[in-house]
Amino acid sequence: MTVMGFIDENKQQHLEELKEFLRIPSISTVPQYQPEVQHAAQWLADHLRTTGMQHIDVVPTPLHPLVYAESPRQDGRPTVLVYGHYDVQPAEPLELWSSPPFEPEVRDGNLYGRGTADDKGQLHTHLKALEALQTFYGRLPLNVKILIEGEEEVGSKSLWQFVRDNQSRLASDALVLSDTSMLAPGVPSLTCALRGLNYYEVEVTGPARDLHSGLYGGAVPNPLTILARALAQFHDKNFRVTVPGFYRDVARLSAAERKALRALPWDETDFRNNVGAPALSGEKGYSILEQIWCRPTFELNGLWGGYIQDGAKTVIPSKAYAKFSTRLVPNQDPDEIATMVEAHFRKLLPNTVSCRFTVLSTGKPWIASSTHPIVQAAATALEQGFGQKTVFIREGGSIPFVAEISALYKIPCVLMGFGLPDENAHAPDEHISLDNYFGGIRSAALFYERLSTLQGEPQ
Repeated sequence: MTVMGFIDENKQQHLEELKEFLRIPSISTVPQYQPEVQHAAQWLADHLRTTGMQHIDVVPTPLHPLVYAESPRQDGRPTVLVYGHYDVQPAEPLELWSSPPFEPEVRDGNLYGRGTADDKGQLHTHLKALEALQTFYGRLPLNVKILIEGEEEVGSKSLWQFVRDNQSRLASDALVLSDTSMLAPGVPSLTCALRGLNYYEVEVTGPARDLHSGLYGGAVPNPLTILARALAQFHDKNFRVTVPGFYRDVARLSAAERKALRALPWDETDFRNNVGAPALSGEKGYSILEQIWCRPTFELNGLWGGYIQDGAKTVIPSKAYAKFSTRLVPNQDPDEIATMVEAHFRKLLPNTVSCRFTVLSTGKPWIASSTHPIVQAAATALEQGFGQKTVFIREGGSIPFVAEISALYKIPCVLMGFGLPDENAHAPDEHISLDNYFGGIRSAALFYERLSTLQGEPQ
């Protein structure tokens, strides 16, 4: 029997084990679920024993534990660091799920449940790939380090501290993770660029307290009106961000790169239907893929203040609030952009209000070459695993860990996603295609086999 034969013979067992993992409601954002988060970490530690790992630790942190494991050291073999996360988003609104979020169910070739696509299902493909190699060969063909966190959905604070404290311990020849998407069904994809992300919150204060709009309206500043007017001025008529200097360092696409984007097997009609809006809008002069992958953006994420309950309450609110974000592309510096955005926002406010401006988080963009031998090994493995040619794509989302590890160790980062854009990650009826899940196990095993033949550096 071959490794692929072993994987195919154990499909049902792998699926049942994944369902068991998915039944653990490891919601990192809600304190009452902390015991379940601990349960998920221990579940992983127990199941890692079948993957050839020798040293397995559940590392306590001030919030949620990390799971770290290493295989026995083999000199002259490359070392790969496998990253993933076991925490999930809250499942609400529960009434919009077709089946209970933590009772995984197979329907129409998909597995439904919270965490199927983000990231338990994708992470599990690597565990089963390593298990197959360990079982078939009696040992893993390369050195493996596994780092799985429980705080990805809440900022990864403990992860950063662990990396800082264990920099030499984590040193590897490559990072591999599966927390991204394929371009389309049946199209194996490697992500070679991610946008960075800055997230902001503002509080605008006008009068010292809420005021009766009949007695005071027309004479005092309304912070909601002022905030809305300021935010509306962050885009011009061509939907370009108006922050001075915002585009100064943006890396521009070459003609060849734009041509390559146009050649991808991507369906604009499917994209429009999935969005469900009457029409699309974006920065003028760029294709949809360029807009969502290659161009920086400013997005308003939340706006509130005053009275928003049932019925009427005629007040001029004392305060108004907003949350917004900027997605960044290569060559943009997150700290510089944050300074520019704050200066622009304050300039748009009149002196009739005061403002508290908070930068909640920053994250760097990341871009990599598709020609590195390790990346090419992944492309070949995906092609063999799915039976279709691998495409190289970008993604509009952000994974700060990738940018940080790439910069820290100067190593290639392999982002082999097995999700699809319409699989409702973070939303009701989250799911993963079973074809992609099983294809992911095959592809990951093939990748580790091919990677083992490349010369590794001493770690």
